[in-house]
Amino acid sequence: MLNRIRSIVLCGILAATGAVAGGCALSYIGAGMAQNFEYQKLIEVLPKYEGLEHQTVAVVVDADLATLYEHPTLCDTVAEGVNKRLSDRVSGIRLLPQRLVRDWQFSTPQWNALPYGDIARQLNVDRVVLVDIQDFRLHPRGNRWMWDGECTAMVGIIERDGVEPDEMADIFHVTARFPKLKELDRQSATEQAIRTGLYVEFIKHVGWIFHAHLEPKYPDKYKPELDRDNPNLEL
Repeated sequence: MLNRIRSIVLCGILAATGAVAGGCALSYIGAGMAQNFEYQKLIEVLPKYEGLEHQTVAVVVDADLATLYEHPTLCDTVAEGVNKRLSDRVSGIRLLPQRLVRDWQFSTPQWNALPYGDIARQLNVDRVVLVDIQDFRLHPRGNRWMWDGECTAMVGIIERDGVEPDEMADIFHVTARFPKLKELDRQSATEQAIRTGLYVEFIKHVGWIFHAHLEPKYPDKYKPELDRDNPNLEL
């Protein structure tokens, strides 16, 4: 009889212990799910500059000769991409065709030495978005065996009707990187894929200056693969 009582008590203790352990496990799982949900949160980011709406605008892209020698299509590709994004996302904008901007740049060899107001007047637009690319690379410095693309630029806005038309109305520094994977060796991707990905990332970040968009609340913790079906997300 005594042994039976001991068995019943022991079973009760084990059952209670199991219930507590199970409850703790469920609590940890719930906390983990809540944390992951928090990491996937998106926030709306408003444009940093809103003065392009219902204006005539020219997108002018420049880079140094050494960069253009290595990446000859860089300026044209970025200019076309930024034009397309602004056309799609900025209400009422009227963009000067890139063909005309390119012709003006070629026919005005010292255009980047002109006062800013003269650039807007010669292009006959209300606003100029000047993208000055300062660095464009596909590899870490000194290591051509790895992919680590980065594009850095100064993006300035010239306002033809501004108080000081010969000064930038606003200046933003933009840096984009591709790929997001760390230590990707050159056997794992082609140069064209890395270049295209970096173009897309950079053009997107330039566009974000001028239109509202969604960004992860925690960029370092966010997992884009979980939101691939979200049509409003651009990551």
